[in-house]
Amino acid sequence: MLCRPKHTDITAFKSSSSNLRKHVAVCSTTMSNMQNLTELSITNNTSNKSLSVIIKVCVVIPFFCVFLFCIAIMLHIFASHRHYLDTSRYILFAYMLVNDALQLLSSVLLFLFVMGQVRLAIVYCIPLLFISTATFQNTPLILATMALERYIAIFYPLRPPPAWRSDRIWIIIVSLWSISCLFPIIDFSIGERDPSIDVLSTPVLCKTIVVNPSPLQTLFKAAVSVLFFAVVAVVILFTYVRILLETRKLRQDRLSVGKAMHTVLLHAFQLLLCMLAFTHPITETLIVLHTKWQPEDIAFFNYFCFILIPRFLSPLIYGFRDQCLRAHIGTKFLCCSRKTKPIF
Repeated sequence: MLCRPKHTDITAFKSSSSNLRKHVAVCSTTMSNMQNLTELSITNNTSNKSLSVIIKVCVVIPFFCVFLFCIAIMLHIFASHRHYLDTSRYILFAYMLVNDALQLLSSVLLFLFVMGQVRLAIVYCIPLLFISTATFQNTPLILATMALERYIAIFYPLRPPPAWRSDRIWIIIVSLWSISCLFPIIDFSIGERDPSIDVLSTPVLCKTIVVNPSPLQTLFKAAVSVLFFAVVAVVILFTYVRILLETRKLRQDRLSVGKAMHTVLLHAFQLLLCMLAFTHPITETLIVLHTKWQPEDIAFFNYFCFILIPRFLSPLIYGFRDQCLRAHIGTKFLCCSRKTKPIF
């Protein structure tokens, strides 16, 4: 005879099944809420990073456009007034403008690639990194050369050395470019490459540390930078002290001597601005200790304050200080404003 299940057993079974379904529903709801919170957090982080990238790009691009506009105005003045090219001082200044324009153009392109996470093969990254490094190291050499030019103009006004005459100053310019390009070639040649990265096909971020992550490369770059800026600092200090000591002995116009001293001081100030680019380890440490900035925000702060701004101020300080250039620049700006003035 078969035993039939009691009514109480059936009721208990139904109750336990109902409780189990409730627990399952609660767990699924909890997991769904956790998943939604995780997705919301990821979405917020992504949106914050996107907003940060947009802000950084909107800050850099206007500065870059204004700088290029000023550079174009000054180079147009040199091209349209040929008498400027008969003076070594203005030739070197035009050379500095071209060098700073190339440096900022390459560095801003690299900045945009990093901000947009654009990955390129190393064969395409190396030319940009090479131009950026060579022009960066060329800047202190140009400042030292311009300081020496002022020294020679004061002490040897009638018979300057042949290489410092306007028709042969290109020899010095080619020498500066050769020295500036030699060290990046050595820089990218030393160290071991990552065997998993194909130079022609593997896409990577255009960063020096990615292209050549060798610690020897970092040490070499630091040593070369210190050597460059130490030599330039000695040259500028020597020229300033000599001009200062010989001021009373010279029979030339004291006004021109004073202008030469101020020019050398400006070169020293420009060199100081350039040297700020090497303070990024100190600034990164101070920022990390006192703020909660992200590493990419710290890198942008160093780039904007210690690379972009000094390159922006250097030609403007030197160019607008010159009376002849300032008059021509004012005329060009007035012409541009008249051309863009609407006609009613």
